[in-house]
Amino acid sequence: MTDLLAIGNNTLAYDLTGDGPLVVLAHGIGDSRHAYRFLAPALVEAGYRVANLDIRGCGESSLGWDGYRRTDIAGDLVALVRHLGGPAVIIGHSISGGAATIAAATAPELIVGLVELAPFTRAVTYSFGALLTNNQYRSATVLLGRTVMTGSLTAWQKYLDRAYPIKPADWDDELARIGTVLREPGRMKALQSMCNSAPTDAGAQLGNVHCPVLVVEGSADPDFADPRAEADRIVADLPTGIGEVAVLDGVGHYPHAQAPNEPLAVAFPFLERTLNHA
Repeated sequence: MTDLLAIGNNTLAYDLTGDGPLVVLAHGIGDSRHAYRFLAPALVEAGYRVANLDIRGCGESSLGWDGYRRTDIAGDLVALVRHLGGPAVIIGHSISGGAATIAAATAPELIVGLVELAPFTRAVTYSFGALLTNNQYRSATVLLGRTVMTGSLTAWQKYLDRAYPIKPADWDDELARIGTVLREPGRMKALQSMCNSAPTDAGAQLGNVHCPVLVVEGSADPDFADPRAEADRIVADLPTGIGEVAVLDGVGHYPHAQAPNEPLAVAFPFLERTLNHA
């Protein structure tokens, strides 16, 4: 069942299932809460109350927001946790990893832990050497650029093909579902706006985060020339001792959909010591 949370004149769509400590799931650009179709049931079965959110402009959430920056999404995450009654751990993918960082920095009484999946949480640094030598990195960068510049759904779907080096069993249906949503008027514009929003607002807040943070990267993520180095940089900018890194071998930019058991294996111990004892 879809619930709606009013934010001004707009609405956020989310599902709430399970009982226990609260975990909020926030997906990445151009996606919807369906991205967590494998993680959400496993978290509920493990004894968590799971709020699975369509971030602003995506899925069943409304269009017409006044901004699509990480700071804007962070405000929505804080509003949802406050509405549901915290504290909560946020599991945020890609842009929502950066948004979760801002949420934790600005509402520490509500956000007690972060799991950032393939996050864009710092200013993007492109490697010209990798653009010359790493075909997947070069191809993903070019396709993302085409998507941002032209709003091409074909370019986005080709990017997804690279971002999922191994496809989930329902890939054809999932790709069709994503295409159907992005063909709705305004959805691609929201995607482009998010892609154009620099993660510097999130990077600036890393030093103000004081809850535990788990950064999960896939070793085959084509968005980063060196995924482990990107994760290590995020942790280095956090206060000492609160961040940790897990790198999943052969996994791309969507670990929660490509290989859900692997991020769950590292997330469950983190949730146990972070949320169950909060």
